[in-house]
Amino acid sequence: MSNSADTRVESRLQLLQYLTNSGSPREQWRIGTEHEKFGFDRQTLAPLPYGGERGIEAVLKGFIPFGWQPVEENGKLIALLKDGCSVTLEPAGQLELSGAPLEHLHQTCAETGSHLREVREITEKLGVGFLGMGFHPRARREDMQWMPKGRYGIMSRYMPKVGKLGLDMMTRTCTVQVNLDYSDEADMVQKFRVGLALQPLATALFANSPFTEGKPNGFLSYRSWIWTDTDNDRSGMLPFVFEDGFGFEQYLDWVLDVPMYFVYRDGDYIDVAGQSFRAFMDGKLPGLEGELPTMKDFEDHLTTAFPEVRLKRYLEMRGADAGPWNRLCALPAFWVGLLYDQEALDACSDLIADWSTAEMQALRMAVPREGMQAKFRDTTAQELIKRLLKVAASGLRKRARVDCEGNDERVFLEPLVELAIAGRTPADFKLDLYHGQWQGSVDPLFKDYAF
Repeated sequence: MSNSADTRVESRLQLLQYLTNSGSPREQWRIGTEHEKFGFDRQTLAPLPYGGERGIEAVLKGFIPFGWQPVEENGKLIALLKDGCSVTLEPAGQLELSGAPLEHLHQTCAETGSHLREVREITEKLGVGFLGMGFHPRARREDMQWMPKGRYGIMSRYMPKVGKLGLDMMTRTCTVQVNLDYSDEADMVQKFRVGLALQPLATALFANSPFTEGKPNGFLSYRSWIWTDTDNDRSGMLPFVFEDGFGFEQYLDWVLDVPMYFVYRDGDYIDVAGQSFRAFMDGKLPGLEGELPTMKDFEDHLTTAFPEVRLKRYLEMRGADAGPWNRLCALPAFWVGLLYDQEALDACSDLIADWSTAEMQALRMAVPREGMQAKFRDTTAQELIKRLLKVAASGLRKRARVDCEGNDERVFLEPLVELAIAGRTPADFKLDLYHGQWQGSVDPLFKDYAF
């Protein structure tokens, strides 16, 4: 059955087949990395507006001479495409690279390096910069200018109805995530469970958002905490994933109950926030009565679910704060090492086999404040992370993907190993600087940690 974008959805079976047909053989598994960053004016440190000589639009235009193809919405430049990659805008102008599906981590890191070199060349000419952190360390919510994308206007009106921190999630957070393949339903289920159970440990390892509006906020990953009060209908740890019988069908049922945001028609976003996709499938969506969704509508709807691990036609690991160049390469190394080698994946499954969903949720809630010192049973997140890094290193070693100097993919884990041995998150080190040589100011961040 066709799953082309314009195919009308006339049955739940079509949607289930879309998911069940998404597996691929191991030799075709790829790695896709996405990472976001905050733009700022180098003179004032203020967030970048959309327009103007030093705005986000000018940054996007700077990519075009490098061969990127512009994408517009209602006459406004909002994205760029090249070689299976895209550069897009998050709600308040956070710049995101969505990388191409690549074979190994050396390619992934080369892609990241190429992108950041282009960013640096563009920004040096404009007098602006970009910073990788999980939460904006300086700006107030009202300082962040909304980008001219229709879906964001709809989301911004709906978010305050379902949580207190949704607008902060949209405007003041940045993340790095990795997208990974699976072979079939059983492989998807195993990877989903491992990814979801271990996601709080990734959050601890990458915690990098200790400041709000220029002051310590009491968290190490405030970005992670924000998700606890954004929209619980579409986010969180998904306890049903660990129940007997979980598979594509159970995830489909959950995502169909996630309230809709929008329907895209003829270049415009139609506000249907809070409405039911099931009603849409019955031709009873208010304002679009009698009209059935397309497969593209379903694909759009999948992107509006925000759990810690998200299923589309691949799995997205979504628990990490944004950070500097070397940690943009480290996150995919962590998850590829754990999930793309069967022995490593089985070891992770054994580790979490008797973890209760209550214990996992408790760890999820502790990590944003306590980082690697969060307690789990008779141990700490730090000790679990050290154990996982050894498993990941073994998985990467067996992949045996080497660069021109003979280094295998384990080289990308090195920044994480250093953090794990110290038991201190990136946020901990920034707090040390804030209380020490930065003398109670976050402004040096924009010089010392800019890309």
